[in-house]
Amino acid sequence: MTLRRSRAARFAVALLSASATMAPMLPMPAHAIIVFDPSNYAQNVLQAARALQQITNQITSLQNEAQMLINQARNLASLPYSSLQQLQQSVQRTQQLLGQAQNIAYDVQQIDRAFQQKYSTASMSASDQQLVADARSRWQNTVGGLQDAMRVQAGAVGNIDSNRAQMSTLVGASQSATGALQATQAGNQLLALQAQQLADLTAVVAANGRAQALNDAERAAAAEQGREQRRRFLTPGTGYQPGSAKMFYGSN
Repeated sequence: MTLRRSRAARFAVALLSASATMAPMLPMPAHAIIVFDPSNYAQNVLQAARALQQITNQITSLQNEAQMLINQARNLASLPYSSLQQLQQSVQRTQQLLGQAQNIAYDVQQIDRAFQQKYSTASMSASDQQLVADARSRWQNTVGGLQDAMRVQAGAVGNIDSNRAQMSTLVGASQSATGALQATQAGNQLLALQAQQLADLTAVVAANGRAQALNDAERAAAAEQGREQRRRFLTPGTGYQPGSAKMFYGSN
């Protein structure tokens, strides 16, 4: 009996071992199968990294383009200040002073007529009264030219304060310019200010030259008229005739 029991136990153990060995061979449900491919996983990670890098590059490119547009907007921004009107007013004031020139103005035809009539060779047929009138007219022209020159000088000096204020404002605008266009416009306005100052200087030089020319012309005409009057004085029959004259009248 004991031998039979031992054989039965061994048979049972063998049967259980065979069952355990045969168990993995049974089919499993499809949803329970898990397959891990390391190579495929590495490729997916690499592709994801590359995609992330492309997105990062695109973001950087967009940021650079945005900054470039901002810089372009700054460079194209106009200067909010303009001194053109003030400069034009200064030039206009100087032109008005030049246009108010007395007697002989800045006109070529008028100058030619005046010199032919008043400053040319003294006419031998003109009367003494006419010679005196011409001399007085030339003197008035000279005095008027000197006055005109001083008025133009005063106008140029009066523009100095306005020019100083404009220069200070334009230099400040140039230094605080946010872009190339603003800096260029400020520089152009500074050049316009210099042109206006040169215009004032030209006007002063012209007015002084006119006054000096009238003075010199008056002297030359006076010398010519003096020779004509001396000739008349020394001409027999037309010069000085002696006569009696009483200096004091006594009472009887």
